[in-house]
Amino acid sequence: MSVELTKTPSFRLDGRRALVTGAGRGIGLAAASALADAGAHVTLAARTSQEIEEASEAIRARGQKAEPLTLDVRDVEAMQKTIAAQAPFDILINNAGTNRPAPFVDVKVEDFDFVFSLNVRAAYFAAQAVAKQLVDAKRPGSIINMSSQMGHVGSAGRSLYCATKWAMEGFSRCMALELASHGIRVNTLCPTFIETPMTKPFFEDPAFRSDVLSRIKLGRLGKVEDLMGAILFLASDASALMTGSALMLDGGWTAD
Repeated sequence: MSVELTKTPSFRLDGRRALVTGAGRGIGLAAASALADAGAHVTLAARTSQEIEEASEAIRARGQKAEPLTLDVRDVEAMQKTIAAQAPFDILINNAGTNRPAPFVDVKVEDFDFVFSLNVRAAYFAAQAVAKQLVDAKRPGSIINMSSQMGHVGSAGRSLYCATKWAMEGFSRCMALELASHGIRVNTLCPTFIETPMTKPFFEDPAFRSDVLSRIKLGRLGKVEDLMGAILFLASDASALMTGSALMLDGGWTAD
């Protein structure tokens, strides 16, 4: 008597095209590297041409597929035209984002507008541009919106950032509902504090670093490597039944 064993869905991404925004450094660069290593053809998008050109060359030097795309996602009209001119992307890592921490009573209008323009407005319309391509081409896909644990909890000094990530969590769920019939999945990835060039200055404050570590139950800051497996999971057939969900990578921050 033989036992038929179920085959594990593949994390491979061979033949798929991926777009990563904010891909020049930090989480975006790690995402691009992970996707390329799994077989995807990766387009690295960012405003800084040199960073994404060098990153693309490093990926190609491994024998994998990558190309740079100089793009300012805050210029929504130009960004959407640029994406529309590309072949459809099967995967979007909607990663470009920023933060300008300040006490609530000190938040400036110009900082509010800047952070919302990138974290909400640009992210919303980047996802729309990729989704339109997929719908028109009648192709399934995976949109991964880079959210945060701060899209699920509050934090002193981060009312502005929290507001943008709660907004992302909301529109991601609506996108998932509307796009499900097209086979397009939409999920958010929600890290805790990750050591990147953007967050490094914050941790030079010993009191802030100590407070953060006291809240991360695993007792350490996150590394970009901690996100790479989750990115592949959400991008691949391994998560084929997952949409409208938030994947927490917060070291236990939001568990209590």
